[in-house]
Amino acid sequence: MHRRRTHRGRRSTAARVRHRPSSARSRPDQPPPSPHKGQGDRYSGAPWASRSAVIARNGVAATSQPLATQIAIDILKAGGSAVDAAIAANAALGLMEPTGSGIGGDLFAIVWDPKTQKIYGLNASGRAPRGQTLEQLQARAKALTLVGDDKGIPDWGSLSVTVPGAVDGWFTLHGRFGRLPMKDILAPAIDYADNGFPVTELISKYWASNMLLFERLHRAGIVEEIENARAVYAPAGRTPAEGELFRNPALAETYREIASGGRDAFYKGRIAAVIDGYFRRIKGPLTKADFEAQRSEWVDPVSVNYRGYDVFELPPNGQGIAALQMLNILEGFDLKAMSPADRLHAMIEAKKLAFEDRARFYADPAFVKAPLDKLLSKDYGNAQRQRIDMGKAALEIPSDPAVLATGDTIYLTVADKDGMMVSLIQSNYRGMGSGLAPGDEKGKPLGFMFQDRGAQFALDPGHANAYAPGKRPFHTIIPAFVLKDGQPWLSFGVMGGAMQPQGHVQILVNMIDLGMGVQQAGDAARFHHDGSTEPTAEGRMTDGGRLEVESGIDAATIDALKRRGHKLFVRTGPYGGYQAIQWDGTFGVYRAASEFRKDGQAQGY
Repeated sequence: MHRRRTHRGRRSTAARVRHRPSSARSRPDQPPPSPHKGQGDRYSGAPWASRSAVIARNGVAATSQPLATQIAIDILKAGGSAVDAAIAANAALGLMEPTGSGIGGDLFAIVWDPKTQKIYGLNASGRAPRGQTLEQLQARAKALTLVGDDKGIPDWGSLSVTVPGAVDGWFTLHGRFGRLPMKDILAPAIDYADNGFPVTELISKYWASNMLLFERLHRAGIVEEIENARAVYAPAGRTPAEGELFRNPALAETYREIASGGRDAFYKGRIAAVIDGYFRRIKGPLTKADFEAQRSEWVDPVSVNYRGYDVFELPPNGQGIAALQMLNILEGFDLKAMSPADRLHAMIEAKKLAFEDRARFYADPAFVKAPLDKLLSKDYGNAQRQRIDMGKAALEIPSDPAVLATGDTIYLTVADKDGMMVSLIQSNYRGMGSGLAPGDEKGKPLGFMFQDRGAQFALDPGHANAYAPGKRPFHTIIPAFVLKDGQPWLSFGVMGGAMQPQGHVQILVNMIDLGMGVQQAGDAARFHHDGSTEPTAEGRMTDGGRLEVESGIDAATIDALKRRGHKLFVRTGPYGGYQAIQWDGTFGVYRAASEFRKDGQAQGY
């Protein structure tokens, strides 16, 4: 789940109802507890690792919910492709983990096709309302802000909603790489929606905190309508407890229509008509015409070579190239030989540099062309590296004139017996999304919630990511893929807003530089740097931001980082959610890993 903090001096539209789960406790002045306290001992592997990697020959899947993983394996066993299994798992997660996903959100994917020996990228993100101008949005946003707030787009409610791209993404992927009929692919999720599934531990906690937040936002006048969300996600007058069976018959019906009617059932048929009527009733800007115009786009993934490994990300409007920029900067350091403090300092400072470019250039390429060749060049990475002071944390990152002359979530990965591998990420953005669940005029809901991705637009007309009708907003969700000597090596992702590029780099450094296995690389303690300049044109970083680390980072390293000027906090989140599949060409098997910080599971056969 993604939670965006307010930037320096910025109070969000929902400042008076800001909510943070109680599990995220900051302890800035206390040494971290031992990561082994209360933990059993492992006979093999790293003592701090949660489990061994899952190793299988015929197919594997790793998702953030065990039942979704098992559905993916069942689809593979039934003869489905990795893409079929990924779609089935994604549909199940939209039901079982609505705190991070759903058909009200967007989707990005990278696919390795063993037949063509090529990588394919899909951008299935939605666009802003075509009938709303920047000036109209500015006026509506201003009317919703509280005294003392900035004039940004409200983080929830109808002004934050863009057209959901996930369903079109499913059918675009399926049309190229699918084998089984979509009815078979969606059948498991439909069955669970009709008959119920037991809610898992972490999802239950996020579910409750999200609905509590939406109730407060509704009372504050930011979320226009709440009855549909209550009917779908709290039908008993409360959210489901851990282990409690939950049903969503409305979503089952919506999935059936999509399974039989295809993507047009969602974007042109009855569902689209219901959505159109819903936005008219709450006076939201989206219309049926916006849904009818939605199309996914096949894109060429971009890459850099990091110590002999070709790391692929998708180009903007996503933030994947931030990970590539960080890797180019870090390649000039001997990270393996460094002390933990030096290594973390170099990674954090590289993040600051990359994120300053992220704030200036990353936007919808149909509207703004980012200087990708420059940003991803080794020369630029070398120049950026020279800006790092290894003895001191940077408080701000001055703009580079040379560049200026030329801007919550689920992740899953599946691989099949033929060698196809899918890296897929899908999100409603901030937790469950906008707080708005569509339904008809009689109060019958469709069973899902809309994303609030539009809150990531800037309202400054001179900014690369400025709102415009029909434009795609800046996106945080990024799948990743790595080739070694032209062959698949790793399909992976780390969900969680701005944590994602930082997480990608940490996983790769753990594996490539430090020699960790695919599961250990995800289990290792992480850092999260917050407070860089944002792509929403909020104030620039001037105070060095905030460094958060997990308790597994030792006290000596923490002290060394503090002496360099890092504002450091030890806390329990947010550090994202990792899933990965590694191809072992030596033995001809897959190795799969799942995030112990989530409820998920890796499985194979």
